Amino acid sequence: MTRLAQKLTTVEAAIARIPSGATLMVGGFGSPGTPFALLDELLAQGQDGLTLIKNDANEPGIGISRLIEAGRVSRLITSHIGLNRVAIEEMNEGRLSVEIYPQGILAEKIRCAGAGHYGFLTDIGLETDIGMPRREIECEGRNWALEPALRADFALVHAGLSDRYGNLIYNGTAANFNPLMAMAADEVIAQSFQVEEPGALSPTTVHTPCAFVSYLVQVPMSSSEQGRRAHAV
Repeated sequence: MTRLAQKLTTVEAAIARIPSGATLMVGGFGSPGTPFALLDELLAQGQDGLTLIKNDANEPGIGISRLIEAGRVSRLITSHIGLNRVAIEEMNEGRLSVEIYPQGILAEKIRCAGAGHYGFLTDIGLETDIGMPRREIECEGRNWALEPALRADFALVHAGLSDRYGNLIYNGTAANFNPLMAMAADEVIAQSFQVEEPGALSPTTVHTPCAFVSYLVQVPMSSSEQGRRAHAV
């Protein structure tokens, strides 16, 4: 019988796998579910020229905003940046390339990648700025836009609970983008507040099975604002 690998490692070793110029998906729905400890280590190690995919740009001073403020991000793919004046200024000054998609479109582009699809057809945004430029086709008498799937080199995700194999359970709104992104990247680095021994988690409660997780980092339940926001429901 083949034994499952235990994925637990240090945050330094996990993040050191990410090269400059990599494309990263970053989980979280706003602040809840954002892997703050992984992002802090990424900032400390100095990788730059990054492409980040996240549903928002976080707020100034936390999360991916710290990477943007440090000039480490060249491209951001997101659904809104309205809570981050720094990201808006960087975009307006031409220092940050930003692609904005409706949140449902962004989620479906990621989901399609995880399911192994090339993309999907949609009529959302046809003949609007949202839909420019996109390839359009006609099918059964209707016009459709083709949205390509969206993959990444790495996904950084946050779980409230896991086991050493890398089975992950998310809390509240953290279950929105984290599980989708964990299926749509070549390597997945997960952080978790609580890591249990194998067999401690009921299979019916697991959101992301260990097969999708490459490395797992245990991080302390911080009393800081970052820790509270990441764990919020």
